[in-house]
Amino acid sequence: MKVVAFIGPSGTGKSHRATWVAGERSIDYIIDDGLLIKGTTIIGGNSAKKEGTRVASVKRALFINNSHAEKVRSVISTHKPESILILGTSDKMVEQIAKNLSLPEISEKVYIVDVASEFEIKQALTTRKSQGKHVIPVPTFEIKKEFSGYFLDPLQIFKRRGKASYQLVGEKSVVRPTFSYLGQYTISDYTIYQIVEYVTSNTVGVSKISRFRLENFPDGIYIEIDLVLVYGYVIKTLLQGTQQKIKNTIENLTSLNIRSLNLTAKSLVVNNK
Repeated sequence: MKVVAFIGPSGTGKSHRATWVAGERSIDYIIDDGLLIKGTTIIGGNSAKKEGTRVASVKRALFINNSHAEKVRSVISTHKPESILILGTSDKMVEQIAKNLSLPEISEKVYIVDVASEFEIKQALTTRKSQGKHVIPVPTFEIKKEFSGYFLDPLQIFKRRGKASYQLVGEKSVVRPTFSYLGQYTISDYTIYQIVEYVTSNTVGVSKISRFRLENFPDGIYIEIDLVLVYGYVIKTLLQGTQQKIKNTIENLTSLNIRSLNLTAKSLVVNNK
């Protein structure tokens, strides 16, 4: 297995360029901030950016926790990649990651100054300092459940093909870690209620919502809904279908992770007129 390292100080744009660096070397696997990524899919690990403190984040990125490291080692053993790209802030960091994951010695080191201009690096550092944004080299939909309740938006990466012509290289995810001084990105309970109301009002067999309760926790949101149904429909089938529609709509519109969604039929009406 060939191991390549991509090195640069925090906030200089490594994750932003990781896919390009890997692609230039025909590398399909990337290790970044505690995650093992294949192509555009997270296949192992837990994101360091989800940790509550900077110290915990560093430990997670270094795979110091043996349980975390063992799970990723197991995935690597199963996939048997020909090459892996490790991202880190220093030579020492990437070497420690390779050691903790029982990988071969690093055969090539690429530095951020090799692939980004001084202006681009300064621009990336400014964005990190002023907005607290971090980039993970996977599409937003792949990690939205990892960051329920926190700032999350897609970043599309384009490659210049000629004058005024660009090719879409891929999409990466921008997150604000939980330890950021800039705080959390939140969505009001009433907004969630409005989404649920929209779904139920357009569902044949559901008359109205009689009770709505939502609790927000770091791992996601918990929702309980009491519904008034229209007589004449199979209750279990109707509730299951409505539950799935509500879940899909909330996750697609907000990127919030629904940990629990309980629907209860509280009463029936003869018709919905």
